[in-house]
Amino acid sequence: MSHVIELTDQSFVDEVIKAGQAVLVNFWAPWCKPCHAVASTIEAPATDHVGRAKVAKGNVEQQQIAGAMGIRAIPAVAVFDGDTVVAARAGALSKPVYAEMLESALVGARPARRPPRAGQTPPAPGSTFSLWRPS
Repeated sequence: MSHVIELTDQSFVDEVIKAGQAVLVNFWAPWCKPCHAVASTIEAPATDHVGRAKVAKGNVEQQQIAGAMGIRAIPAVAVFDGDTVVAARAGALSKPVYAEMLESALVGARPARRPPRAGQTPPAPGSTFSLWRPS
């Protein structure tokens, strides 16, 4: 059973911004091969953090959220605490990296900042996301 929540533009505010707990969001697209690798990698932190945090995924081709956040490369993962992005990374990474990002948000620490790869610009940690609702 998957513990990863499927996001839509309509559910983003309730499932992420108003969640009341840390939420790791995986931005992906069906045609993106690395995104499919990340999907199985994200499942472990989702299972390990049930009840303490949420893990969600959003298809960038069916949402305006990723564009509103300035995500231009996928796969991209952002950890939210309310409307604040507390960690963000782009590219296909390992399970321990995703788990560290989520765990750091749970204890209020910030994971070590790593430079982005060329051409990848996930949202800056500490940036806020307005309570925007698509029309």
